[in-house]
Amino acid sequence: MDTSAYVRAAVEQTDTLADWVDGKDAAIPVPTCPEWTLADLVDHVGGVQRMVTMLVGDRLIDPTPAFAGAVPGPTDPAEWRAWLTGCAAEVRQAYSSVSDDTPVWDPSGAAAGVPFWARRVFGEVCVHRADAAAALGLPYELAPDLAVAALADWLATMTSRGYWDNVPRFAEAMRGDGQTLRFRATDAPGDWLARREQDGVVLEQGGGEADVTVSGPATDLLLVITRRRALDAAPALDVQGDRALFEHWVDHMDWVAG
Repeated sequence: MDTSAYVRAAVEQTDTLADWVDGKDAAIPVPTCPEWTLADLVDHVGGVQRMVTMLVGDRLIDPTPAFAGAVPGPTDPAEWRAWLTGCAAEVRQAYSSVSDDTPVWDPSGAAAGVPFWARRVFGEVCVHRADAAAALGLPYELAPDLAVAALADWLATMTSRGYWDNVPRFAEAMRGDGQTLRFRATDAPGDWLARREQDGVVLEQGGGEADVTVSGPATDLLLVITRRRALDAAPALDVQGDRALFEHWVDHMDWVAG
């Protein structure tokens, strides 16, 4: 997916989320984010999108103004739909005036802010729509190609140099001596090999021999790896090799899920 496709998909996913949460009880707990209520979830999704709007729209190479400019979402659930769709529309508008090489800060260490944030805002809303589904008792569906793209975002973000350097607990847990994990989607093109080294996790596309290989539908892979569904609740996933190595990986994919 290119930058415009990520932004377009993020808007579509946000529209669906907005329909789901419209007028719902703000105090509903979110089981996949145990410290959150539905109000916290809505506030987070819209808040991230507004931060991205400021970063990209104002072409910020210092993120301080975007962090300082955060405002809470509306407390009235009747206003959630308009607020969320408005936040997504602001992201789309911000991206209309930049190119992929426009300098914009990003935390990954790759200095690719404009495409980085398009990918991130898409991946964020896909995962948090799964949180809303869990909170509201709704089925979660995502086209396989979009699930692959959201999983690619999650894996790239979690294995980035910026994340490794800024989250010591993650680095300590993932430090290794060459252990390999393969994640393979069976319903859309998506195949990754992650190798745990002493100074980082190396992520490669294309698969290969691994200590553990996890294969199955892309949406199941996404939900399990992002800790939105327990491995035992995803029977369509096939785990071959060192299951404990994969479980260790999932146990530390706790960026948002607590």
